[in-house]
Amino acid sequence: MGFSTAFTRMFGVRYPIVSAPMGGSAGGALAAAVSRGGGLGLLGAGDGNRELLAREMPLVADCGRPWGVGFLTWATEVAAIERALEYRPHAVMLSFGDPTPYVERIRAAGTNTKVILQVTDPDEARQALDLGADVVVAQGTESGGHGARHGMSTLAFVPVVVDLVDAGGKGGAGPDCVSQPVPVLAAGGIGDGRGVAAVLALGAAGALLGTRFQATAESLADPSIVKAVVEGKGQDTERNSVLDIARGATAWSASKYTARTLGHPYLDRWRGREAELAASPEAQQAYQDDVLAGTVPPLPVWAGEAVDLVTDRPPATELVERLAAEAAEALERAAGHRRTARTSPPVL
Repeated sequence: MGFSTAFTRMFGVRYPIVSAPMGGSAGGALAAAVSRGGGLGLLGAGDGNRELLAREMPLVADCGRPWGVGFLTWATEVAAIERALEYRPHAVMLSFGDPTPYVERIRAAGTNTKVILQVTDPDEARQALDLGADVVVAQGTESGGHGARHGMSTLAFVPVVVDLVDAGGKGGAGPDCVSQPVPVLAAGGIGDGRGVAAVLALGAAGALLGTRFQATAESLADPSIVKAVVEGKGQDTERNSVLDIARGATAWSASKYTARTLGHPYLDRWRGREAELAASPEAQQAYQDDVLAGTVPPLPVWAGEAVDLVTDRPPATELVERLAAEAAEALERAAGHRRTARTSPPVL
């Protein structure tokens, strides 16, 4: 089944499926595989480390399909984005923080690179539309990794953002732009094609998946993290700031964003005692010592509530095809329910 949404038409891709630009997992090989599979692969550039860009960007830049790169807005700088733009990505995604300083710089590059802005609440969504985002990612609190401390679930949040767009939010301030409603991508709690179908029904033009693509053959994630994701349960995930504090990620821990992770010894030990942990250099050093000793994972295991649906580690190209087939089947099934509802008499 073919898909045609505002997102697939904008990028010329077969499927409304995007891999999240996960730091430490989404390298150039993963992004390239997703793009070759018919989706849009995003390389996770984090703060824009020069060595990372030099190593990973060439792996995706020559994939022959649309691709993109994502940055942590609060951590990056203009120079890093300019280095990425030299590779002429089809999209740059900005997440967490004020994207204002970077949007015009991306526009000014003259590469027709689309601006994707991830938002975690309605105020951020309004700002993204005001800035002329080409695509808005509506991230629900089910998502793995960082997200809103006080946010909304994907099921509730996506229609809110879609309605903001429908109420007059126009994006695409680029030179070749014709004013069109901004495609909305849904993120958070989407682990298979049924989730993709569900968010399309909510009015999204596509889905951005992170946890599912973390467990793929091309993922850069440490094998211990991939194993934890494949074996993980959604009920064991928890949104917290403990692990950011323990690992000394003060910019995160002081922000309005917390992170959803799988269980962790330090989370059990310090839950509810975040202020005490923040004031204890000894405890934070003990965390680093445990990482070096291998008694805790090198990074927290970022995982969303849909982690139960992640049970294998396929090649990413194969996974994109699987997600698309599952989504098509779910939409066909839903259409059948609709036809039945129209033709069947009521059950009294």
